[in-house]
Parts: sequence; structure tokens; C-alpha cells
Amino acid sequence: METISWRTLALTAFAPAAWGTTYLVTERLLPPDRPLLSATLRALPTGLVLLAVTRRLPPPGWWWRAILLGLCNIGLFFPLLFLAAYRLPGGLASTLQATSPLAVMALAALVIGERAGPRRIAGAGVGLLGVTLLVLRSPGHLDALGLVAAFGSVVVSALGFVLVKRWTPPVDLLTLVSWQLVVGGLALLPVAWLFEGPPPHLGAQAVSGYLWLMVAGTGLAYWCWFTGLRAMPAGAVALVGLVNPVVGTGLGVVVAGEAFGWPQALGMVLVLGGVVAGQRSTSGGRADQRRSGEHLAARPDELCGAA
Repeated sequence: METISWRTLALTAFAPAAWGTTYLVTERLLPPDRPLLSATLRALPTGLVLLAVTRRLPPPGWWWRAILLGLCNIGLFFPLLFLAAYRLPGGLASTLQATSPLAVMALAALVIGERAGPRRIAGAGVGLLGVTLLVLRSPGHLDALGLVAAFGSVVVSALGFVLVKRWTPPVDLLTLVSWQLVVGGLALLPVAWLFEGPPPHLGAQAVSGYLWLMVAGTGLAYWCWFTGLRAMPAGAVALVGLVNPVVGTGLGVVVAGEAFGWPQALGMVLVLGGVVAGQRSTSGGRADQRRSGEHLAARPDELCGAA
């Protein structure tokens, strides 16, 4: 049995823990109603720094793929994520993000013909039941646009991950992330200016929030995440990713005073339980992963949770 060091585990867990703070940081520190600005500032500066570090541009034949991946995983995902963070309680938004592996399973079947086994189908059903319970039993009025944005962010990022598997990137994952951040940030820049106007004056509070999201929540988090993907079994990394909704929900309850009764607790348990069950594969599935996905260090459904 492979032994996982506590140092590697803690390093990997930093990434989903940092992503879990996105919702509270957005609500408490960032300028109100600026999802496009927030998405642009999180993506473009970080992507340019990573690109300067990796110093590698897409090879011939990969430019259009890098653009499409950048639009799915960053250009569409980030603004939808921030829109959900602005309009939904952080605990609910972060738990809905935990359904990403389930969305990947569905899209993988449609796009690349990768069939999910009975265990994963059952896990998807349990997870969807938990989401339904969260949405229907959450106290107060839930913003419809926020819910659409949350589920939309899950779908577009799932599509991006499935395309990564289909196309077999010719570079390491950190280089691939730098391409996507730059593409997504450049695509968002004119859109943010057109629909939200010039950036407002940013006080110390907003600057600190953006710096946290850029440095800790994107650059450092992605580095920790991909370090874990190289060093740990894929299934273990998938479970570490569940730190995201736990942190998001915990901060929402403790800091923001969000309601958390038995319906929310049961819904969260069902969502996380469904994801865990969906990640468990047969020995044949693990063998297929070793043959076809060693260059990625994990299946796309186990790359989810990146927020």
C-alpha cells in the first residue's frame, strides 16, 4: 500500500481550503456586484505570472484548443462562480460546486463515450438528491440567477475537464493552467469594461481580497493542487478536494452567521457522500487510468473542485 506523507496531504489540502474561502471573501471584501471585474483580476494577473514562469506557449495545432479550454475553465467559469458567490449563501454555493465530478461523469459519457459504472451512477443519484434537498429546504428566498450561475459554472468547467482528457495536453498541467488563465483573463477584460464600466476605487479591504484570491486562491492553490496530483493516488486527491465545501460551509456558518439546520446538514452529507461513492472505481477502471492517463496524474473528474 502506498504511504502518503502528512506534508503532501497538507500541501494538497491547502488548495481546496483556499478555494473554499472564495465565497466569504467575495461577500465581505470585494466591491459589490462586480463578478466580471473579480473574475478578470483573479485570472489575468495570475496567468501572466505563471506564463512568465513556465515560458511556454501553445504548440502549433494547440492554439484553438487552448482558447476553447480557457473560455470554458476560466472565461466562463470564473464569472459564473463569482456571480453565484455574490448571490447565494457561501455554504450552499460551495456545496453545489462539489457536484462537479458528477457533471464530469455525465459529460464524459456524452462527449468521449466514457461510461460510468453502477457505483458512480448511484453516487450521482445520491448527490443530486442532496442538491435538491439543499435548494428546496434552504431558509429564506434563494436567488434564481445565483442558482443558474452555480450550476452553469459546474457544467462549463466539467466540459473543459472532459476536453482536456479527450485532447491529451502536450505539456504539464501548470503550463496548461497558465494558458487558460491568460486566455480567460484576456477574454474577460473587454467584457468586464463594457458591462461593468471602469473599475471602482479599491480600498485596502478590496485590494486584500483580490490579492488573496490571486496569490493564495489561484497561483499558490493551483501549484499545491498539481503537486498533490503528481505525488498522491488520484482517488486520494479527489477526497481531499471535498475540503472545499467543508471550508465554505464552515466559514458561512461561523463568520457570516448562515443558517445550518438538519436539512442543510443532510443535504451536504448526501452531496459529499455521492461524490465519494462516485470516485470509487473498480480495479479495471484503475488499470484503464494507468494506461491512458498517466500524463495527467488523475482523471478529469478528480481534477474538479478547482474554483
